[in-house]
Amino acid sequence: MEIKHISHLKDAHNCKLFGLMPNKDEIYSFDLVNKNGMKVQIINYGATVTSIQIPVDGKLTDVVLGFDNLESYLESYNLPSAPYFGTTVGRYAGRIHNATFSLNDKKFQLDGNNNGNTLHGGPMGFGRKTWSVTDAKTGENPSITFGLLSEHLDENFPGEMTVYLTYTLTEENELKLDYKATSTEDTIINLTHHSYFNLDGHDGNVLEQQMFIKSAKMLETNSDNIPTGDFTDLTDHDFDFRTTKNCPFPIDNSFVVNSKTEIVAQLISLKNKLRMNVYTDQPSVHIYVGGNCFGKLKGKENVDYNAQSGICFETQNFPDAPNQTHFPNAVLKKGEQYAQKTVYQFETLN
Repeated sequence: MEIKHISHLKDAHNCKLFGLMPNKDEIYSFDLVNKNGMKVQIINYGATVTSIQIPVDGKLTDVVLGFDNLESYLESYNLPSAPYFGTTVGRYAGRIHNATFSLNDKKFQLDGNNNGNTLHGGPMGFGRKTWSVTDAKTGENPSITFGLLSEHLDENFPGEMTVYLTYTLTEENELKLDYKATSTEDTIINLTHHSYFNLDGHDGNVLEQQMFIKSAKMLETNSDNIPTGDFTDLTDHDFDFRTTKNCPFPIDNSFVVNSKTEIVAQLISLKNKLRMNVYTDQPSVHIYVGGNCFGKLKGKENVDYNAQSGICFETQNFPDAPNQTHFPNAVLKKGEQYAQKTVYQFETLN
């Protein structure tokens, strides 16, 4: 796949060169802007969201963490724990126990890039690849579609996989993510989005914000954060967010959700009078605040990021589902299509 240098795309989406990869691949940034003045910036390195700017009291507030240049994104993967700012995670989001899974009576050995387990598809996952631009729409509800061809045995996952991700910015201040994928062989898949949100601005502290999650149970995990196969009842639990409460720290847990039409999670800033509603057709939303990488990172506008700078709402299948028969199916069969939908909706509070 090659980037389509479409003249109306370059004009309408403010296409600009963002940087060059070591192999000289050109990385571009694209702007989606709606009639309310909300603006989303995305680059084709990792199909990564670098900025989401929301109009608040006549000024734009950037509500995601990120970097101003490609070099910083590339260098962030050299940290002991990469932040995955705004990126598209694949082939398999979350952890796979012992970096192995079996499919059709064949065992596949993956890279144990996280304490002997596979995290986020391995060290060279989808977030570190150059995606192509395959389509773009202008006018109301502007959108851009990125495509990626992941070769057979990429990070040792079977099947040549073709992935498309469409970002749409609606006039209702929704950022819609539509994923589609096919494979030439039976394989496993779990895609997610990894923005760190902060409704007070990317230079704020999320612990001052509130969170709601429509979940009665979360996945029980061991000391390596691998699911045990059991579930934790959240009744009277500190992580019962069915009643809104302040964002916790640290947290790195998968919450079970099961609504395709209702809000599954919310982030609320009373200070900025802004709310983000999360919708998804996936069976879990993984909440992450923390990490040992932030002390070394300077983000956009030379801001020092720390472990409380942002919160992730990773809508996805369960981690380690390929090794847990009672978890939702993670197998994409040859000739079938994987589809996933997630929406991040932003609204001001009265």
